[in-house]
Amino acid sequence: MDMNFYLENLASLGGVIPIDYAWIIQVFIVIFVALLVNYLAKHFFDRLQSRFQATRNPWDDLLLEAARKPVGVMIWVQGLLLALDVMRLHADMDLLGLIDVARRVSVILLITWFVVRLVSGMERLLSDPEARRKPMDLTTAKAISKLLKAAAIITSGLVLLQTLGFSVSGVLAFGGIGGIAIGFAARDLLANFFGALMLYFDRPFAVGDWVRSPDREIEGTVEDIGWRLTRIRTFDQRPLYVPNSVFANIALENPSRMFNRRIFETIGLRYQDADKMQLIIDQVKSYLQQHPELETDKRTLIVNFNTYGPSSLDFFVYTFTKTTNWVEFHRIKQEVLLHIFELIRAAGADIAFPTRTLHLAEADQLTDSPLQQMSQS
Repeated sequence: MDMNFYLENLASLGGVIPIDYAWIIQVFIVIFVALLVNYLAKHFFDRLQSRFQATRNPWDDLLLEAARKPVGVMIWVQGLLLALDVMRLHADMDLLGLIDVARRVSVILLITWFVVRLVSGMERLLSDPEARRKPMDLTTAKAISKLLKAAAIITSGLVLLQTLGFSVSGVLAFGGIGGIAIGFAARDLLANFFGALMLYFDRPFAVGDWVRSPDREIEGTVEDIGWRLTRIRTFDQRPLYVPNSVFANIALENPSRMFNRRIFETIGLRYQDADKMQLIIDQVKSYLQQHPELETDKRTLIVNFNTYGPSSLDFFVYTFTKTTNWVEFHRIKQEVLLHIFELIRAAGADIAFPTRTLHLAEADQLTDSPLQQMSQS
């Protein structure tokens, strides 16, 4: 049964209802049927949702959620277009071609909307650790999602142009010729676009990483990698927007991918504690080797006398923590430094502080000095 069957049946109502009001009743019936179908569809989706939630498969829930709104909108759009068909039969309006085009365009747009919603749901699902045992990296999930959305929108646009009567081959040919001029006019935009592709493929950092650049004043946590800009949240909570092309020309550090954090401190003893230096070094090294939160098997551990300072005998501590967490690292470092101080005091020594010794000459030496003789003459 096609659309004309319903229109003929609706038009037959004109035999029992005055012709001036028959089309109003027909439009009302169409709207009522659309409302009823929409209610039944909503009830049908609710029943499906309750059944899908009882399963462990998340993909059926994703498909249902992606289709719910587009189906509801499609029912109303088709109902309104059918109502316009009824009005066209009772009015001198040549809307047949326009209504058919609108019907095809609406179907294309709603299918595109469904695909975009489905891809967005896939992005959330693939990067959700609760839904998957091995979730995909958030940056990779976003990159795949953006590419699929762009492909769906471009394909939809080409189909729409074909539906509206434009030649797709002509549009593509014009795009190839005009692309050269557009490329020169939008060099920065294209540079940022290819910079985003470089970030997605090379993956020097991901969303959530802490990055810093010694070349630029860039430091913070990556929040989003877009096609043109990357948003970084600095440590004072200000958003920093960096064009993607910048990352191709700067050195970038990614502290989030460190294996360990380093403790490197120089400690000075008093010169009168020189005889206790070896004992303190041995005790400090033994303490660090036994510390459960320091990585001493795979990383270098050094505790050695280093230099004769201006007012101290300096030895240095070089070791690594097992954690890379910034807060935990400083807690461990504080614990290590305080315990080293206790070992120094327990050995009867003390940490040196800057001092200066002033040597004064004897009184008779001052009398015999050349300066004193010159003053007497």
